[in-house]
Amino acid sequence: MEECGTTYEWFAQDPRNVRLGLASDGFNPFGMLNVSYSCWPEILIPYNLPPRLCLKQSHWMLFMIIPRARSPGVNIDAYLQPLIDELKVLWEEGVTT
Repeated sequence: MEECGTTYEWFAQDPRNVRLGLASDGFNPFGMLNVSYSCWPEILIPYNLPPRLCLKQSHWMLFMIIPRARSPGVNIDAYLQPLIDELKVLWEEGVTT
């Protein structure tokens, strides 16, 4: 078993490459316990910034909000598929900026 972070070590060596973390958590937007409606924000966090910056909300990228009566559960794959497809293109082909 490889150590954590050594699988794509070449990727981490180039400071121009963007490393992203995905965060998701649901909440009740109305703050009432008797309402089953919830929102699930999906956030990308760039990890190649210094820790004092990557943990600030001003650097987070909100790319989707899933409004649902309940947690998306295993169905979250259907919501995340467009993001996964785009990240695959970025990984395999890259983009010129």
